[in-house]
Formats: sequence, structure tokens, C-alpha cells
Amino acid sequence: MAGIAITRMELTAVELRRVAGRSKGARGARRMLAIALVLEGVDRATAAQTCGMDRQTLRDWVHRYNAEGVAGLVNRTVLHRPRRLAPEQLAALAAWVEVGPDPVRDGVVRWRRKDLQRRIETEFGVVLHERSVGKQLAALGFRRLSVRSQHPKSDPEAQEAFKKTSPKR
Repeated sequence: MAGIAITRMELTAVELRRVAGRSKGARGARRMLAIALVLEGVDRATAAQTCGMDRQTLRDWVHRYNAEGVAGLVNRTVLHRPRRLAPEQLAALAAWVEVGPDPVRDGVVRWRRKDLQRRIETEFGVVLHERSVGKQLAALGFRRLSVRSQHPKSDPEAQEAFKKTSPKR
């Protein structure tokens, strides 16, 4: 095959299919089956199409197989970044949202993500993006809700008396 040269010949196509059958990951097994097809002499486009990938993707997997063997074909676990806020800091954030802002100290009458971002930076020294603050709030179970504004001098009794009370037909 002109486009792909498999240099690692430890396993035959039959043995590679057997390993694919025993593997737990479907994606890795699919890659192994594609390599097995290439070992049998199937052209790159057909082998890739049979296993549900592009021929260029198959080429990349052949290079990885040549470098690392069967272990290079399985999915690798991705290590996630640790959380920027500690659990006690998240608890404090939840408490701030529950209590609400202090207009004198915080300078706002309702929390916005930008305001919480500023408070987190001043209190904890952790710089978060505004979107990340929203993700932290969502993880804590808070949703973005806007309450309907109400005038501070509104009178609920006067509003009730103003409503129409027509008899039902």
C-alpha cells in the first residue's frame, strides 16, 4: 500500500482482530479493526470507510500504532484541571447568593455574575471569568432568574382594590 506503511509487525491481522474483540472501548476496537484491514491489504479509503472514519484519520492512527502499538489505539483518559475554588469557598459563594448583596459593602442591590466575580477576587484572590462564575453557580444549583421589579412604595392592597371584579357569565 503506497499511502500507509505499517512498520510494527508484532500482531497479524487475525491477532489484532482478537485483541479488538477483547477490548472494552468501542472506539479503540474500531481502530484496531481498521489497522487489521490495512494489514490484510485493503486500500486506505475502503478500510477507513468500513470502520467509520476518514482515510486521513486512519493514516494518523496507523502512525500512532507504529509508534506505540495497540496501546496507542485506545482512548486516553484526560486529566481535568482541579477546581479553582475550594469546597469551603463554594459554600461561602452559595451563602452570599442566598443572603444577597449588601448595598453599602457590595455597591449593588442584586447579584450579577460580574459582581460575584469581583467579590470572589477580593475575598479569595481567585480570578475567574464571568462565564466560570456562572458555571460555579449552576454547579451549586442556582439558576439565572430575574425577579419582576417592584416599586419600593407599591401598595399591594391598593393594587388588589384596583382590579376589576366583574361577575362571571
